[in-house]
This record gives sequence, C-alpha cells and structure tokens, in this order.
Amino acid sequence: MYHDEIIIDGLQYCHWDRAYFESLKQSGVTAIHVTLVYHENARETLTRFAEWNLHFERNSDLIMPVLSMEDVFKAKSEGKVGIFFGAQNCSPIDDEIGLIEVMRKLGLLIMQLTYNNQSLLATGCYEQEDSGVTRFGKQAIAEMNRVGMIVDMSHSSERSTLEAIDLSSRPICISHANPQRAHPALRNKSDEVIRALCERGGLLGFSLYPFHLPGGSDCSLEDFCRMVADTAEMVDVERLAIGSDLCQNQPQSVLEWMRNGRWSKSLDYGEGSASNAGWPAALPWFPETSGLKNIYQGLREIGFSEQETAGILGRNWLTFLEDGLRSE
Repeated sequence: MYHDEIIIDGLQYCHWDRAYFESLKQSGVTAIHVTLVYHENARETLTRFAEWNLHFERNSDLIMPVLSMEDVFKAKSEGKVGIFFGAQNCSPIDDEIGLIEVMRKLGLLIMQLTYNNQSLLATGCYEQEDSGVTRFGKQAIAEMNRVGMIVDMSHSSERSTLEAIDLSSRPICISHANPQRAHPALRNKSDEVIRALCERGGLLGFSLYPFHLPGGSDCSLEDFCRMVADTAEMVDVERLAIGSDLCQNQPQSVLEWMRNGRWSKSLDYGEGSASNAGWPAALPWFPETSGLKNIYQGLREIGFSEQETAGILGRNWLTFLEDGLRSE
C-alpha cells in the first residue's frame, strides 16, 4: 500500500542534483519540505529561489514546485516529486515585517522563528536565557497567520515554543524534532510542549537525525517506531508525522554553515560535545531509496493501523498544510 499513498517528508537539506532527484522518485516519496535557507538574508534568499527554478527547469521530468496541496496531488498523479520550501531561520525577512508576505508569495511556505540562537523573533534552543517570543516575533506570528505561512519552532527554546503555540491563531508545526524523553538533546521537545502543540492542532515531525535519537546512530527501526508509538499514547496520532532532517551527501562545509552561519569563528558544537563535530553515522535502515518505506512497514509491524500509518507518513502533513496555507 505504501506506493499508493501520499508520502511527505517534512524536512530535508540534501545535495540537490539529478542523481538525488532520481533516488527520491525511486523512493516513492510524493513531496518534500526542502530547507531553502539557513542564515541567508533576503537578497541571498532570492538567489536560492533562482537556483531552484533552474533545478525545476532542468529536471522537470522528476520534480515540480508545490505552492498548494493541489500540487501534491498533481505530483502524485504525474509520478514526480513535489518540492515545497521552508526557512530554518527568520533571516530571509531581515528586520522588515512586510517581507513575510513577499516571501510567502514567492513560495516560502514555512518559516522557523529561530535557528538555535536568539533571533529578532524568538529564543533558540541553545541559549542559556530563554526570554521567549520578542515584540517583533509577536507581530511576525500574526502576519504569518494572515498570509498563510506556517510557523515552525523546531530549533526554538521551551518558553518561545509554548508562547508561539499560544500566540498563533493557527496551529503551528515542529517539523523535525523528537521527544526529550527519548533523547535529552536540547532541540528535542518536552512532553509539555508536545501536548500543547497537539492540543492546538499542531504537528510534530519525528526526526531521523542520529544525534537526537535513542541510541544515536545505533537506533534501530523498532526503537524509532517505538518512540512514535509512545508519543501516540500521549497525543492524537493525527498530529504526528515525519520530518527526517536528512542531509544526504553534504560536505563538512555545509554542516559548518548550518551551525555557524556568520556569527561564530569557531565550530559550534551546539550541545557542547566535540564528538558531535562531524556528520553522524547514517542509520543503516534509512537509505535514500527505501528509508520511508521501511518506516511505513515498521509502524505497521509495531501495531499502527494502515490508516494511522498512512497519516504519519504523509496524510497528516497534507491535512495540516491544506488548512495552514490559506490566507486569511
């Protein structure tokens, strides 16, 4: 049944080339939330859009842009992989609230309020002092709600995330993180956050990033599926999804850009461990072409129904985005 379903991966930042697009098509994924930018400013974000326009032009037989969920169904019917864009920081809007609507009209569907550090909008998960959502952040959330841009708090702190859930008139997402009870990583989320998120109609995308998994790179498929099942005992299964956080075939320089941007001269280890300096060892059960299918089968084997599994692997993202992307 896997290949008949709408399969959505809620976050990737891989080395985008034709070979990878071919492997995505082979994997059976219908659509992917692609990180367009990490720390790029407004002008640099325009260049990222232009680069993707060239990808779409040169690989039109494999990929297509997604501007609404109707495009996801179109991608499925045409056998292509749909691509929709998000930002892992608020840097694309500089310090100008009007750029939220501009970026949304260009195709930026999702934006994190912060990436690890304090931003103009909110506090990141690695800051020692959590001051929550800023004055600018409160207005930015309201503007994102108005224009139909999804608020994402994956890399945000506890207080900021709880405040964003409360401030937003629309459900928000945590596109790629795991429960802290499964792994105490600073970016993983407390039960309080997960409950608040899901009670307000939000969505949690489970991450495959080994540094945030139980057992790290030794996490088994069963361990991962058990983590999902344990969370489903706490919240509605319709609020759960996948955001793999896959960074396939990327060099060390990309990892350093993700972590450091332009703010640090030395490699930021995030959670303070030099053992986290490089890319983690890949999960053997999550290869390019069959990782999501393996999760689909693993969830079925652990006791999820066919309908619940289809929801987690894509339908829940589809429903969430259909509602959240409409402008007011």
